[in-house]
Amino acid sequence: MKIFLIAGARPNFMKIAPIARAFDNQSRINYKVVHTGQHYDKNMSDIFFEELGIRQPDYHLGAGGGTHAQQTAKIMTGFEEICEKDRPDLVIVVGDVNSTLACSIVAKKMHIKVAHVEAGLRSFDLSMPEEINRMVTDSISDMFFVTEEQGMTNLLKEGKSKESLHFVGHVMIDNLFYQLEKLKKMDTTCFPTSQFKQSHTQYGVVTLHRPSNVDDKENLETIFETLTTISETLPLIFPIHPRTRKNMEAFGIKPGANIKLTEPLSYMEFLNLWKDARVALTDSGGLQEETTALSIPCLTIRNNTERPITVTQGTNELMGTSKEKILESFKKIMGNAWKTGQRPKFWDGNASERIIKVIGN
Repeated sequence: MKIFLIAGARPNFMKIAPIARAFDNQSRINYKVVHTGQHYDKNMSDIFFEELGIRQPDYHLGAGGGTHAQQTAKIMTGFEEICEKDRPDLVIVVGDVNSTLACSIVAKKMHIKVAHVEAGLRSFDLSMPEEINRMVTDSISDMFFVTEEQGMTNLLKEGKSKESLHFVGHVMIDNLFYQLEKLKKMDTTCFPTSQFKQSHTQYGVVTLHRPSNVDDKENLETIFETLTTISETLPLIFPIHPRTRKNMEAFGIKPGANIKLTEPLSYMEFLNLWKDARVALTDSGGLQEETTALSIPCLTIRNNTERPITVTQGTNELMGTSKEKILESFKKIMGNAWKTGQRPKFWDGNASERIIKVIGN
């Protein structure tokens, strides 16, 4: 059996890594890694794959940037070419980026089966391009690997057969546990951010990249006013997304003196930071889940989430961009009045093995 594992953006690689490692532990399945090139930066290099314990991609499509339509079209064209010359039996896509959508469409039109890992998640916010990618991918997939029970409910409501749905847990958490073990054996003083961590017994971490937050001047100003207020009590470190930095400069926004901006960090360096943080302030989907797995308070600067279990069971709460709500929640965290949460079902580090078992049957 030949399988293509698809990844295009950095979070995708964290999700395919445990699946690739599980494939490496058996001999029945021949797999190839396809990197669409949707995102590329200096941290998507040899050391990145070494950190994740996976081999270099077998195919690199080099799609690059552009509008959603331009990028999707380039990925579709490139992926069609490799499927024509090296046809797989199954294409596995993960998450909700343009690569997920593009490769799913190409595979289905070529009558190749599609499996979607992290299927069934819904924010019900069609202004988010990720939501459209999720919905379209799930509408044409053949196998659905689901991270939380709400995903099962969503897919059944959308008419999917029970036989095609597989509640397996979350490969992102598989990877988190794997990387934590590797981190224990590392000399973390080699990280440029180690000095910040050593200098502060308590700190918070920030990530922001969603257009609704960083492209809107008023929203971004309000967020930074809030972060500046928080940083007067708790120092913050902020690995800043290029889009966010560009808009800060365009809008003339200056970070507070106790907010340390850094360049984007490798997976391991960022993990070394946030795993010991007092709080995470983010608009990232993945960090909502990872903080829940490690019981770290998370304030999500969004009005909705496609990962509701992080709120109902985990340590996450939705803040929108309300300064008052964020500061009130921050006060609870600092006063040790925040919920401890619990790790969701099947977020135990074994999701990849469950996926392999289903595929191998």
